[in-house]
Amino acid sequence: MKKLMTKKAMGLLATGMVGLTLAACGAEDTGESAASGQETVNVGILQFMEHNSLTAAKDGFISEMEDAGYVDGESINFDVMNAQGDQSNLQSMSEQLSGNNDLMLAIATPAAQALATAEQDKPILFTAVTDPVDAGLVESSETPGTNLTGTSDMVPIEEQIKLLLSIVPDAQTVGIIYNSSEPNSEIQANLAIEQLEAAGVAVQVSTVTTTNDVQQVLTSLASDVDALYIPTDNTLASTAATVGEIAIEYQLPIVAGSTDQVEAGGLATYGINYETLGRQTAQMALEILENDASPETLAVEMSNELELFVNEDMAEALGIDPDSISLSEE
Repeated sequence: MKKLMTKKAMGLLATGMVGLTLAACGAEDTGESAASGQETVNVGILQFMEHNSLTAAKDGFISEMEDAGYVDGESINFDVMNAQGDQSNLQSMSEQLSGNNDLMLAIATPAAQALATAEQDKPILFTAVTDPVDAGLVESSETPGTNLTGTSDMVPIEEQIKLLLSIVPDAQTVGIIYNSSEPNSEIQANLAIEQLEAAGVAVQVSTVTTTNDVQQVLTSLASDVDALYIPTDNTLASTAATVGEIAIEYQLPIVAGSTDQVEAGGLATYGINYETLGRQTAQMALEILENDASPETLAVEMSNELELFVNEDMAEALGIDPDSISLSEE
């Protein structure tokens, strides 16, 4: 029902693209590889809230660890908690995970910030964080300098806007909607605004603060724009089905930041698959557990793969030929 084409990232993200750096680990010694049966490793996972992208990152992380021989309940114990978007939950869960685990995974920026506050020594990996420097998690992407490192979900904004304008070449106004309290979303939205204005397209921006705002705000926005761009925003991702219903009602093509968002309620993206990003983060965990890599010097990574993803059901609902949707360079 959907078309998926995987492409290796081709240097589209001019900033923040860094390679893997390995160095000696300053974190607690967990002994020999848990996969070899020497010791059981305890890994705490803190997910900010429930939606497809973040859950896919968690599942990808666990699956990759299992593929490497770390079986839950045998050579590894996964302690998974979901804060359901509640800041007080993040604080209490972070303290609990910090006390009980050898290594931790934070999924999304608020979860990473909460764990960073609770634990300054044990290794913490993060994923689904757009700008870890701006979030105060690392000193730099190349050399984190803290007990945190991980993977960024910064997407190729320029390519996504080109994709959007190739789908709706006559668009006069493009709408952008995001949660104004999510700094990562604001960063992406501002980059998208720059690209659209440079292309001579007017931009209309609407923001929300909770999931309860989405239907009303988006309905108002949809009547005034020709197409819509949505960054990798947790609030909009968690309401992607509602977004999709409005898109169909107003015949509004949507390019979103991730494949998960598009699958749930968008038209197309050239972006990140969060399950793959979670697997990539697990590879960094293996470097720490098995090769004594240190988060302080283990560089933050961008997604190794970007995908052109088209929701064919949505294309049909909008009267668009899915085969007509492609990257401009193809």
